[in-house]
Amino acid sequence: MYTILICDDEPDIVSALKIYLNSEGYRTLSAANGREALEVLAHNEVHLLLLDVMMPVMDGIETLARLRKEFNLPVIMLTAKSEDSDKVLGLNIGADDYVTKPFNPLEVLARVRSQLRRYTQLGSSVSAPTGVYTVGGITLDDRQKTVTLDGEPIALTPTEYDILRLMMRRAGEVLSPAEIYKSVWKDAPFGAESTIAVHIRHLREKIEIDPAEPRYLKVVWGKGYRLETDRKG
Repeated sequence: MYTILICDDEPDIVSALKIYLNSEGYRTLSAANGREALEVLAHNEVHLLLLDVMMPVMDGIETLARLRKEFNLPVIMLTAKSEDSDKVLGLNIGADDYVTKPFNPLEVLARVRSQLRRYTQLGSSVSAPTGVYTVGGITLDDRQKTVTLDGEPIALTPTEYDILRLMMRRAGEVLSPAEIYKSVWKDAPFGAESTIAVHIRHLREKIEIDPAEPRYLKVVWGKGYRLETDRKG
């Protein structure tokens, strides 16, 4: 049974989400602000966090920044339509997805299922015979769900892992933001360009010596992204 933490200061929203999530067989926990959420995470095994942006005591952005120092669980931000800058900031500091209020609970359920599939790596397709992909100094072991750079372990969020795995499986190919989004999110690529750009930036910060001059993850202007296979020079 998966445990989902709902962090929102509006009791009606928490109650509604609990009803839908519990009916799908999920165990739910709740918190009214970020400080409470971090306390719950410290004492419980949580598989996914639904995190509101605007909350008292500690808001969602600060909460996300703090939890990403320790936890790699999927985080779906709950944002208002007027909080576009918060969506981008949330993605910048490690959110995996977001849902805009007012939301359809069925959409939330769909995004929860999608993130949990990636988090647990169920049903992943492995095209390499051994399940191990190597490009330059990067090695992704899809059996152990680990990534190393020059032998050192790299901590990735589930979304970052899936994007890197896709690009390593198709190393040398140019993949458009829409193609990456559809492959990873299993959803229509609405807003794909900015979302993928943020996650690519995060990947670069983790796998590149100099993210401003990347050796691996290259932009092909007007077309998309390519994981370079030639490490000469």
